Amino acid sequence: MKKIMMIGWTLLLAACTNAGPFVTNISSDGNSGLIIEKCQVHMNAFMGTVSNDNCTTTQIKVK
Repeated sequence: MKKIMMIGWTLLLAACTNAGPFVTNISSDGNSGLIIEKCQVHMNAFMGTVSNDNCTTTQIKVK
């Protein structure tokens, strides 16, 4: 019985994973620069969904 419960807890904890941060968007700022957006990807295998969390933007000046 304990073995079955351990397998159940393992499957429950393995259902959600985080990865990143990954670059999700690159755009021009209109003034010789780039705006880079990075987000952390959150995958919920139990629900079958993928979402972005903790997004940050950085402006880079290109010469």
